[in-house]
Amino acid sequence: MADSSASFAPSTTNHPQPELVEKRDPEELFIHSVEYKLPEGGREAWLTMAGAWMVQFCTYINAFGVYQDYYTREFLINRTAADIGWIGSFQLAIQYALGVFVGRAFDAGYFHYMMAIGSTLYVLCIFLLSLTQQGQFYQVFLAQAVGMGVFPALMFLPSFTIVSHHFNRRRALAMGIVTSGAACGGVIFPIMLNQLGKHTEFKTGIRVSGAIIGAMLLFANMTMKTRPAPKQPKTDESVDQLMTYSKSIVTDLGYLASLAAAFFTSLGLFYPFFYLQLYAVTNGVDEQLAFYLLTLLNGGSIFGRLVNNSLAPRIGSFNLVFASLYACALLIFVMLEIKTFAGLAVFAVLYGFTSGAYASLMPANFVGFSNHPGEYAVRLAIAFSVVAPAILTGNPISGALLGPTGHLTWERPIIYNGVRGFWLLIIFDFAH
Repeated sequence: MADSSASFAPSTTNHPQPELVEKRDPEELFIHSVEYKLPEGGREAWLTMAGAWMVQFCTYINAFGVYQDYYTREFLINRTAADIGWIGSFQLAIQYALGVFVGRAFDAGYFHYMMAIGSTLYVLCIFLLSLTQQGQFYQVFLAQAVGMGVFPALMFLPSFTIVSHHFNRRRALAMGIVTSGAACGGVIFPIMLNQLGKHTEFKTGIRVSGAIIGAMLLFANMTMKTRPAPKQPKTDESVDQLMTYSKSIVTDLGYLASLAAAFFTSLGLFYPFFYLQLYAVTNGVDEQLAFYLLTLLNGGSIFGRLVNNSLAPRIGSFNLVFASLYACALLIFVMLEIKTFAGLAVFAVLYGFTSGAYASLMPANFVGFSNHPGEYAVRLAIAFSVVAPAILTGNPISGALLGPTGHLTWERPIIYNGVRGFWLLIIFDFAH
């Protein structure tokens, strides 16, 4: 059999192919990996990262706390908080659940097709949401949960993966910058929705956000470029390599333990993002002030993503994730005793910082287990698909524990999420 490294020979096309060098990664972000000499910068790489940042900015899910509050107290008062929680949970979970299919399409070269289709139909669904009628749960669910969940899924995973086509040594920092886009969107959209809803109509805020998202996704489609991994010849040797890649994934105990930890984390990580504004209003905080808690939460997340990703090469990615999860669990318990805006504002910034560290570092961790660029999308897709059921059920469970509208009991969901946070650390410690 011919030497398998021949299939990775540099190409003579306009896009230089990565050169392979075996090494043990000094930052412990990889197990036994291969370093791929990628540009680590340049005009095309930075424009791609800017486009990916805009895609993350437009995912819109970090503003769902505004919808949870608005639907529970005004637009869908005939439904419980648990029912409304299914809208946001499904919208977020489907973006992860479709990861395997989107990842395969990405590897097959359909990146730009997915971006164009996803962008167009996503913006259409935002405008359809503004046309839904009060009290009609099915209309909201179809437009927001299904439409605004399925079509962003075509962009969500690819916007992560494409960064790995341009960065290797700086991958953790690059992914941290990209994921900060979601947090920045979570800062802007809640303010815009609340203020326009107060001065005009809530549906006007939805339409304005749709117009902004449409413009940003147009720019993203024009700037993001792929750098495909070396193509493999259709020989028995390439089949053997594919089997090797599959085996390396399913037998990687560190990767599998990280998947388990990510699953249990996702059962409650987003609890404050969904319920903090409602918690504040129902505990006597002035509505005009409570509206800014989601902004503070996502603002803290921006710094958490950037600071922790810049520290990862020196401190260790897994060490930072473990510390952030411990802090998140502790803060959830503290939330139970906070009833003032000042206290909740401090909580929002701290929880945003710690949860942002986890959200930005884990994708890089999953990619870091890869032995070859062909595994990037696959490992991320598997991880996203595993956490999808937890995201889908986690927030409705919290809503069910909360009780019916008008008789909300906050102690039960807070204790549930706090306890869950502490015992999952045992699993994550095994992964480390």
